Amino acid sequence: MTRNRRLLILALAVLLLGSLGTVMVLRAAARAGQTREGDPTVAQGQVTLDHKDGLLFLNGAPGPHRGALVSVPDRTPQGERAASELTCRRFHASAGTGVCLDSRPGALAQDNQARIVDSGLRTLHSFPLAGTPSRARVSPSGHFAAWTVFVNGESYGAAFFSTRTSIVDTRTWTLEPDLEKFSIELDGRPYTSGDVNFWGVTFSRDDDTFYATLGTAGQTYLVKGSIARRSVTTLARNVECPSLSPDETRVAYKKRVARGASLWREHVLDLRTLREQPLAEKRSVDDQALWLDDRTLAYALPADGAPDTSDLWTVPADGSGEARLLTPAASSPTRLG
Repeated sequence: MTRNRRLLILALAVLLLGSLGTVMVLRAAARAGQTREGDPTVAQGQVTLDHKDGLLFLNGAPGPHRGALVSVPDRTPQGERAASELTCRRFHASAGTGVCLDSRPGALAQDNQARIVDSGLRTLHSFPLAGTPSRARVSPSGHFAAWTVFVNGESYGAAFFSTRTSIVDTRTWTLEPDLEKFSIELDGRPYTSGDVNFWGVTFSRDDDTFYATLGTAGQTYLVKGSIARRSVTTLARNVECPSLSPDETRVAYKKRVARGASLWREHVLDLRTLREQPLAEKRSVDDQALWLDDRTLAYALPADGAPDTSDLWTVPADGSGEARLLTPAASSPTRLG
């Protein structure tokens, strides 16, 4: 092949990649610009993690603040939103510490980062991510943060996916880069396997205990772990994306109700008796729910008529009542106070 022909092929490839990038950007902009009746008003404002009450979440409403961390008063969750300059794919905060999982276009691939922020949303430390952001949690003390990313695949309902889950001490910046390095006790016996995946960490108040999902051999398990001992023990099967209640007696989670399908039903597990309670939400919930208080859960569901957008819903944690819309065009909630 001549030098001129190689240069021509290279130029054509560059033009093709540029055209594809332009089409993707235009499509994303078109999706972001789709509006729905009742979409909330969003305005630049002061957002901090210091407020004693209020609800934080990522804004999904169209406009310049799409993806921004926003705040609303507890009493008016569907009211006007104050938008910060911090944008994330996933977010969670506690005790004045937040974790923001961000994903931006890079020169050759997506630039995925975990940013630990202070109460004023200033970045204290950042860590490169090995894949696409999926789950994020901060411990009640603010001393630990955890995140899960997809290394392969983009959905927990995919035929094949792999995840990586990390935990960082926000006081020393000591990083546990991969929970797969922790020792595993499954059904009372030591366990090792090459197909182990962890996702969906939730922390206890003691700055050591955590719960998470373990996936292996086609099964999912709720595990109870110790950061100090670098170990986990299985507690129950068919548990994904656990969320520990404020009183630490229960875990909310999504349970797969149709094997081989992306259909999950939200449940609550009593950690003392291991009895499970299905909740009133009948739709498939693919999210790590948040406890607004000891009685109420919040979670995201895909929004009707708005691609790539979710709405936040609530449901009682005891199986009673019904699901209710908390606020539209929102995801990754955090309750302050």
